[in-house]
Amino acid sequence: MSKAVDRDFLKQFSPLNGLKPENLADLARKTTLQQLGAGRYLFKEGDNDKRSLYLASGEVELRNGDKIVRTVTGGTPDARHALAPQLPRKLAARAKTDVEYLAVDSDLLDIMLTWDQTGAFEVGEIQLEEESSGDDWMTTILQTKAFHKIPPANIQAMFMRMQPVKFSAGDEVIKQGEDGDYFYIITEGKCTVTRETPTNKAGIKLAELGVGDSFGEEALISDAKRNATITMKTDGQLMRLAKEDFKTLLNEPMLNWVNKEAAEKIIADGGKWLDVRLPSEFENQKLPGAVNIPLYFIRMKVSELSEGTPYVVYCDTGRRSSAAAYILSERGFTTYVLQDGLSGSGLGG
Repeated sequence: MSKAVDRDFLKQFSPLNGLKPENLADLARKTTLQQLGAGRYLFKEGDNDKRSLYLASGEVELRNGDKIVRTVTGGTPDARHALAPQLPRKLAARAKTDVEYLAVDSDLLDIMLTWDQTGAFEVGEIQLEEESSGDDWMTTILQTKAFHKIPPANIQAMFMRMQPVKFSAGDEVIKQGEDGDYFYIITEGKCTVTRETPTNKAGIKLAELGVGDSFGEEALISDAKRNATITMKTDGQLMRLAKEDFKTLLNEPMLNWVNKEAAEKIIADGGKWLDVRLPSEFENQKLPGAVNIPLYFIRMKVSELSEGTPYVVYCDTGRRSSAAAYILSERGFTTYVLQDGLSGSGLGG
């Protein structure tokens, strides 16, 4: 059995409370409150399921084998954070009483946080209609699968290179058999996808696309011909990204990724840990001697860092930290990124 949740309910959990209101509302629509009976397990040791589980009510025992490491009670400060987030799980979570909990897609949450804290920083000049700002269309394409292929450090560059283009109902945006030239994201209106066959020259309708849908990346990546025709069903507006920009932005920037052992050696030789997560995440789990500058403050607080000090940048997964490291390396800092972040490196336990 599950219950719907709203944005205000999610605000009590970290780092969900760091999301922009529109993204938190979107996450709320995709998240439900789950129920589990006493004695049952939310997860077991060794699990690799990429979900962040938050206890809303009841009591949960975090166990190492038969040993109870600690008990978490819903509604307490301890319950603001995900239960034993490191993967693979080092602990099991067993319901001591009947419980209610949230299960959030960890990758989606991390992408949302990275988007919020990098994407909109210097792209306010990108406008669609009078009532629609750059932030609005960023939110609509947040979960575009093709976008997820683009490394976090390239997010801002992608926004800056995209162009808004208006179309009228009946306009062909791309035509089957032609060379690919742009990747498109629909920000207003609807499109129809058709494919011509030897027996049907008019084309068979395959799908209808709406706001937030994207198309065109296959031909750009593979240098193949367009495999379908996409026509505007209504008047609308699309954001487009040129082929060469798209292919360039798919490439990972030159970053120095280091594993746990290499990172610890850099720190032992005079380097510093730089945690770019939210303050609430940092206070819950931090590395000794680490400096905390959230990703969205990196540009504003560069002066607080020492140019002569190597920094090992980390977050939970490596996504936010790679974006931060790229920003700092552009400004002349020596940076390294902790591979797989706290969750996967073994440093977060």
